[in-house]
Amino acid sequence: MKSADLRAMSPDQLDDEFLKLKKERFNLRFQRATGQLENTSRVRQVRRDIARIKTIASQKRAGQGPVAGAALTATKAPRKRVARPKTTSK
Repeated sequence: MKSADLRAMSPDQLDDEFLKLKKERFNLRFQRATGQLENTSRVRQVRRDIARIKTIASQKRAGQGPVAGAALTATKAPRKRVARPKTTSK
């Protein structure tokens, strides 16, 4: 699930999606334990989607806008290089 889709949802819709994914994660754990799980990558996808929903929901509750990782690094000023004194070798 894309984060842009999640940001467009209301807090109630996020809660519903969160509960749905928790149930799916529960079912996937049982399938894995009984050896019936065919798509093992789905466990990882669901786990990451849950984390994504929790992050966006907490940002909405705090009143923050979306935070982009690239925007944070772009606003930092570049570090200046400091010239090191030369050492003399014997």
